[in-house]
Amino acid sequence: MSHQSIKAVLLDYGGVIAEEGFQNGLRAMAREQGLDVTTIMNVARDAVYSSGFVLGSGSEQALWASIREGTGLTGSDAELTRRILEGFILRPWMIDQVRQWRAQGVITGILSDQSHWLDWLNERDRFFAYFDHVFNSYHLGKGKRDPGLFHDIAEQLALAPAGILLVDDIRSNVERAQAAGWQAIHYVDKASFLEQIRKFE
Repeated sequence: MSHQSIKAVLLDYGGVIAEEGFQNGLRAMAREQGLDVTTIMNVARDAVYSSGFVLGSGSEQALWASIREGTGLTGSDAELTRRILEGFILRPWMIDQVRQWRAQGVITGILSDQSHWLDWLNERDRFFAYFDHVFNSYHLGKGKRDPGLFHDIAEQLALAPAGILLVDDIRSNVERAQAAGWQAIHYVDKASFLEQIRKFE
C-alpha cells in the first residue's frame, strides 16, 4: 500500500480487529433467555447512543437499564458486561495485516464507537501498541453517526480525506466516510476483505 495514495488506515474494533462481542453476546443472551433477537439488537443499537454511554456522557448502568427496560433482559450489570467483553476476541491475522502496513510506513489507527470497555479490552489484550492512533467515541464525545467526525479526524491526522482508508463492518459508517471523501471498505468477512484490500496495493 505504500506506493498508493493511502497514507492512513483506520479500523473499527468490534467486527474488524476483533470478533463483534457486543452483538454476538447479546444474541446469545437473548436466545438463552427466550427473548426476541431482532428486538434486543434494535433496542441495544439505540441504547448505546440514547444512554450516552458510547459518547462518554452516560454510564454503563444507564445502558443496561435502557436495554432491560426495552427487552426484558435479566442479569446484573457486571454479569452482562462480562458476557459482552468475553466475545471480543482479537483476530491475529488482522493484527499481522496492521503490522505490515506500519512496516510500509502507513499510519494505522483504531476508529471505534466504543466506551471505556475498549480501554479495559486493551488492558486484557494489549493491542493499542500495534496502532499509531486510537480514536474512541467515548473519549472524543463524537461517534461515527456524526458526519463531522470524519472531517475532524482528517484534520487531526493532517491528511487529505482521500488519503485515509476506513475499514468498518457497518455499511452506514462506510457511506458517511465516503461522503466525507475517505476511501472505505465495508468489512463482511476475511475473504472479501482480503480481495478488496488488494485493490489498494
